[in-house]
Amino acid sequence: MERTAKPLLTLLRVGRIQAPEPLAATDILIADGRIAALGQNIEVPESWPIEVIEARDLLAVPAFIDQHVHVTGGGGEGGCGNRCPEITAEEIAAMGIATVVGVLGTDSISRSPADLLAKVRGLRAEGIAAYMYTGAYRVPPPTLTGDLQRDLAWIPEVIGLGELAISDHRSSQPRQDEIERLVSEVRVGAMLAGKLGICHFHLGDGKRGLEPLRRLLAETEIPAEQVIPTHVNRHRALLEEAADYALGFEACVDVTAFDEVGEEDISAFEAVSFLLKRGVPAERITMSSDCNGSLPEFDAKGAYLGMRVARNTALIGDWQRLVRKGVLPLEQALGLISGNVARVLGLQDHKGRLAVGLDADVTLIDDDLQPQQTFVAGRCVYRAASPS
Repeated sequence: MERTAKPLLTLLRVGRIQAPEPLAATDILIADGRIAALGQNIEVPESWPIEVIEARDLLAVPAFIDQHVHVTGGGGEGGCGNRCPEITAEEIAAMGIATVVGVLGTDSISRSPADLLAKVRGLRAEGIAAYMYTGAYRVPPPTLTGDLQRDLAWIPEVIGLGELAISDHRSSQPRQDEIERLVSEVRVGAMLAGKLGICHFHLGDGKRGLEPLRRLLAETEIPAEQVIPTHVNRHRALLEEAADYALGFEACVDVTAFDEVGEEDISAFEAVSFLLKRGVPAERITMSSDCNGSLPEFDAKGAYLGMRVARNTALIGDWQRLVRKGVLPLEQALGLISGNVARVLGLQDHKGRLAVGLDADVTLIDDDLQPQQTFVAGRCVYRAASPS
């Protein structure tokens, strides 16, 4: 009979823990990718294989979750020479992010759900907790199996449909009945798979705004938790509408941390501040980066002018400003990029908090809220270089 080796343990000794609420504990014991214990001065037998990481000058928080990442690169609106590059595992983890959800965008011709799945599995092999949406901007959405419900039921990495474009000149201009049918298909497929099955909607700056989603929730039995509109801070009128939508339907909205804010775009910092002032509970707001997607510019007639590649640095920067300016206390602010996102994606049973039994996804930040180390399932996937 073979003897099974004991799992390697990791013991993080930190200065403080926000889980997201502050804990008295300062030690995190990790076994088999999960949090085994939280306490002070945790001791384990000397014979056990264990790595002890001393980080008494750092604060442990739930690792961040980015629900909108063009992991294979976005772009293509200006032709094949304008395709954005893929993102790397290091670029993700360096921002304290442990979990990403990959999306296709405008281009689902030269890129496909199969390409996206391959990249997601590649990121997983490098230590990132990666998932994906099936589909893209267009209707009917491209799939892996030829059927939305089969994608959700048979492919573990697929957690929903997205980013389906509405109110945008690049969308397929889907009819209301098409939107309702797609969301219904995702709901049933997700139920068969034991998933939440969210539908992640790209909002353009078109005049219809959130009207298709308001009608969806008002005229059907679809619950609001299944529908997530993103890019709601494209301009002031859309953000106003997003506040009404969140309050009227008790729904969640996702704010994009634009890498560079244009004439009409509203920064994530300003957008979250506005939504809170309008009375939208912090628990119904999430932030995402849209990183490695394209930031195209068009003239008044929709002609392509040029583009930039979005980065994920603005996500952390805007989040830090919310804490530093006192817009939200750290406990609530963490929800915007961890706990709230885990709940929205249906991953709250194992991500978004630091608690015994949950995934050991931990980000260690310094006094300036800057990520210094990122752990995914107990494995250190990023460590900031020591100052010379």
